[in-house]
Amino acid sequence: MDFSLILILALAAGAMFLMTNRSRKAQKEAAAFRTNLAPGQEVMTGSGLFGTIVDVDEEKDIITIESTPGTQTRWLRAAIAKLVEPPVEEEGIDEQAEGTEEDAVYGDAERISTTDDVLDVPDDLSGLTDKPGDKRDDGTDSK
Repeated sequence: MDFSLILILALAAGAMFLMTNRSRKAQKEAAAFRTNLAPGQEVMTGSGLFGTIVDVDEEKDIITIESTPGTQTRWLRAAIAKLVEPPVEEEGIDEQAEGTEEDAVYGDAERISTTDDVLDVPDDLSGLTDKPGDKRDDGTDSK
């Protein structure tokens, strides 16, 4: 038997072992996550529904999620994909957001942009080009 064939088969078997080992580990982590679900946590289902857990029925493995106030749906525990962490507010963002109107206009601190400066832009380019046969104001062809 050829030595290279044995080497290829050994590498394939090793790769399959590593892949199944990683998937088993991921399945165990997902199962542990789902067993620790509790009311008040914000979650996302596998189909993309976001909501807050209202009730957990341990006997039937059913999770009740409230997506909007007053709208509750029941899901199998296995349908919960991940836990959604609430956004963390940073203190530095509020300080950066506060600025003067002069900071908003670049180059000319004397000029402040107002709603009177709005440009009227046509929806299409048909009004910007002359069509064949169009007459100018003096009665001659535009071409």
